[in-house]
Amino acid sequence: MNRILRFCSSRLSLSIVPLISVQITHTVRPEPLLVIEYRKANPQSQEFSGLAMVAQRLDGKACAAEVEEELLLRIAACKEKGIKPHLAVVIVGDDPASHVYVGSKVRACERLGIQSTHIELAADSTEEQVRDAILSLNEQAGLHGILVQSPLPNHMNEEALTDLIDPVKDVDGFHPQNLGRLVQGRLDGMLPCTPSGVMRMLSWAGIETEGKTAVILGRSRIVGMPQSLLLGAKGVDSTVTVAHSRTQNTAELCASADIVIAAVGRPEMVTADWIKDGAVVVDVGINRVDDTSRERGWRLAGDVHPDVANKASWLSPVPGGVGPMTIAMLMENTVRAAEQSYIA
Repeated sequence: MNRILRFCSSRLSLSIVPLISVQITHTVRPEPLLVIEYRKANPQSQEFSGLAMVAQRLDGKACAAEVEEELLLRIAACKEKGIKPHLAVVIVGDDPASHVYVGSKVRACERLGIQSTHIELAADSTEEQVRDAILSLNEQAGLHGILVQSPLPNHMNEEALTDLIDPVKDVDGFHPQNLGRLVQGRLDGMLPCTPSGVMRMLSWAGIETEGKTAVILGRSRIVGMPQSLLLGAKGVDSTVTVAHSRTQNTAELCASADIVIAAVGRPEMVTADWIKDGAVVVDVGINRVDDTSRERGWRLAGDVHPDVANKASWLSPVPGGVGPMTIAMLMENTVRAAEQSYIA
């Protein structure tokens, strides 16, 4: 019997399904990178039979599409009660990547029928101006979610500004009150979008976490630290190590891990010799790398080298892995905030 974890943002539950032996000769969801033989527990989980390892694609786009399908039903229920979920995004400055990210969030709102407000402030705006914008949004009764796009200009205290957001509207999940709930093992606050998106992908793929060793590369409050709390939570039950810039023998730590989550912002740092056969690898990084062979002169690369696919059992692509899930979980937090507004 193989125990498969089902993870939801508001609850954890376990279901038991039997293993059956099958021969795979065609594409199944999640889509394999190559045809391989494996023992199968359900359409999304795999246990390899000892052949040469070729990573399955941990497809964030497909998983995010399922999340959005579920959200459409919840949004319809909100509207029946006279509530239209509403997200406000504050962006300061002209950082091109930030504007691309905000555009993706606005388009997701349009797909789902979530109202969106886009507030742009000049790069030379004062911290007080941003502060006033946040406090004004806090007071708007029909507004359910507030997001301040990172990074902010260097002259601003980003953490102090995001701390001003009303915790019930903190759809990024970074407010100390929401992070504090997570430290307590509670999932009733807003969960940080990228870590909760990673957990949803692992559940979607039927990847077992109980008793598994997990190494998280990076200790940021945005990804690394909340990710460690979610993986170590009751019901998930992984044994978690957080590695950072002062960690000794990082490669050796990763080579012993069942699950590796890379979130350091260093292109292709994690190489195949860091990964043991059959490990699950989630690549949170997205980096722009010079590439003269491309017409635009650059390409996107993750924190994980592509050769890791020859050893891992699962690998999230870049792009198309964690990125779509981060946006999907932002949408879910916004809908959750709207639901809580009428429950309250």
